[in-house]
Amino acid sequence: MLIRKLELRNYRNYEELELPLEDSVNIFLGPNAQGKTNIVEAVFYASLGHSHRTHADHDLIRWEQREARIDLQLERLGVVQKLGFELSAERRRRILINGHPVPHKELIGKLNTVLFSPEDLFLIKGSPQNRRRFLDSELSQASPSYYQELLSYTKIVTQRNALLKNIREHRAKREMLGIWDRQLAESAARIVSKRLEAVKKLNMLANLMQRRISANAENLFIGYELHHGENSMTNDLTSWYNEKIGELQELDILRGSTGIGPHRDDLRLSVNGADLRTFGSQGQQRTGALALKLSELEFLHSETGEYPVLLLDDVMSELDAVRRKQMLEFIRKEHIQTLITATDAAYFPEQSMGAVYHVHAGKVKRK
Repeated sequence: MLIRKLELRNYRNYEELELPLEDSVNIFLGPNAQGKTNIVEAVFYASLGHSHRTHADHDLIRWEQREARIDLQLERLGVVQKLGFELSAERRRRILINGHPVPHKELIGKLNTVLFSPEDLFLIKGSPQNRRRFLDSELSQASPSYYQELLSYTKIVTQRNALLKNIREHRAKREMLGIWDRQLAESAARIVSKRLEAVKKLNMLANLMQRRISANAENLFIGYELHHGENSMTNDLTSWYNEKIGELQELDILRGSTGIGPHRDDLRLSVNGADLRTFGSQGQQRTGALALKLSELEFLHSETGEYPVLLLDDVMSELDAVRRKQMLEFIRKEHIQTLITATDAAYFPEQSMGAVYHVHAGKVKRK
């Protein structure tokens, strides 16, 4: 999977940019607030249909402009495709594939990316929501059907929560929960089954990465943690969810929200048998986060047959020399197309890593 060219118009601080990209590493150097991250953000947006920095598309439009555009030429398995995004301050955005408007759901899986930013260094000790997002992002890119199931599940939970509140306020009958409970159990079981398969593979891949980065000193374990699972796993997830939903129904009504399901689950991580979130040192947690991100690359490669595009946004300064070296060696060895932003060329080895660009005030110049 390769991005051949990226074009931006009135996007963030870019009035107009036409940027051919190298198949290997593309390094964007410059001081902060010059537009380096905006390039990475645009590629990420083309992959998943949203920014990693804002929920509002109008934030992406250049100051005092009403519209912006992202165009990207992509080569996948030898086939060239064009992705286009028309952003407007006055109407809904349009997504185009080869010039034809498509709904957001058809975008997922067209361009696979893995983003590693400073916030991801807190993936280990941060909230469960971050780890669920990490898992759902890679599964959605590998399997558009999983993404569809996730959308369906979210709608079921939203509808059930609204009904729970109405029951609590005596505006609906408890018997109405039955249909939503059954749908919730079935959809939750399908999602968790896919997550369990992915975690099994990630556990192996991430441990290999952790051992490589730590010079074989550390073993990383990743497990799936069912909320209200009492640390046990069942083969019949649908029956298990039906039972638990029934047990928690009264509490759900009191709270007005659904207290069980994949939206409550988490990942369990340990190094050499010790809980990484609670007892891991900062260095171990950062190594674990890096191992997870590199294993995400391998996971998507194994699922799709191609490496995704790797986006490294300002993480070089956050990693020590050993971790930087391990990451760059992995990228070079596997021939992964990578976009890296950094403030200092000293983070990179003297030998050529690929193309180097200098970014200043929304202008990009190749060195």
